[in-house]
Amino acid sequence: MTFKNSFSQGGGGRVTTSSGGGGGLPIVVGGGGIGTLVILALVYFLGGGTGTESLPSAGHSSNPGSYNLDHCQSEGAANEYDDCRVEATMYSVDAVWQAVLPQQAGIEYTQPGMHLFENSVATGCGNASASTGPFYCPSDTTAYLDVSFFQQLGQLGGSNGPLAQEYAIAHEIGHHIQNLEGTLGLSDYNNPGEDSAAVAIELQADCYAGLWAKRASEGEDAMLEPISRKQLSEALQTARAIGDDNIQKRSGGQINPDAWTHGSSEQREDAFMAGYESGVMSSCDFLHRGGYSS
Repeated sequence: MTFKNSFSQGGGGRVTTSSGGGGGLPIVVGGGGIGTLVILALVYFLGGGTGTESLPSAGHSSNPGSYNLDHCQSEGAANEYDDCRVEATMYSVDAVWQAVLPQQAGIEYTQPGMHLFENSVATGCGNASASTGPFYCPSDTTAYLDVSFFQQLGQLGGSNGPLAQEYAIAHEIGHHIQNLEGTLGLSDYNNPGEDSAAVAIELQADCYAGLWAKRASEGEDAMLEPISRKQLSEALQTARAIGDDNIQKRSGGQINPDAWTHGSSEQREDAFMAGYESGVMSSCDFLHRGGYSS
């Protein structure tokens, strides 16, 4: 079990939902994130050529307009259903960053949106399909996710374990933190490379996800149970799976650091652990800006 029995999602409402009509939409990769690289991998491994295929969803209905989170109000739902886990994670992410961001960066935290969709969705950054993977759109400050993505992680060599799922969510909200810091726009995916700004932005988001995991699982008000070795291993397995070098190898290509936009498997694992072991933003200063207090 990941979330404590005492945790309650109350009346819900933190996450919005929709059920789209089923693919055929152009892909959006706004704001970077796991999805911007995984979309390529999903196209290879799911047999698609456009990235607009409809995927089966872990939600409770595939009928247009009927997908909702009413079932998440039941006790233990956050530990039973993937979509309820997303909503619970957002409450936890909010709680962590509301405390950490003003204290360590002098910036007021404003809540991002989180939208769960089935099949396809229209966003402030354009249209997307389920095969895009999770992504953050800075134009409407909202993260988007079709929970069917979690079922695809194993095909990349990752894990579908609870903390691995939460890592994916916390990574996208890490991009929201960068948006609030005014640094997200530094990510230039047209100029890749292992020392590029794009890689630094993505590694920082991984580090912010690790910071969240530590803060969310410690202290009297922690929403998460203490993280087990197995759960941590699953999150790190997923971080390695979505490294640029692993994606390049799995897609049948050569390992080419000059084409990296998200960092190697080792870099992504190390970045998550930097945040997880320290719990402070200064350990995530991959942009070398300074200005963080511990």
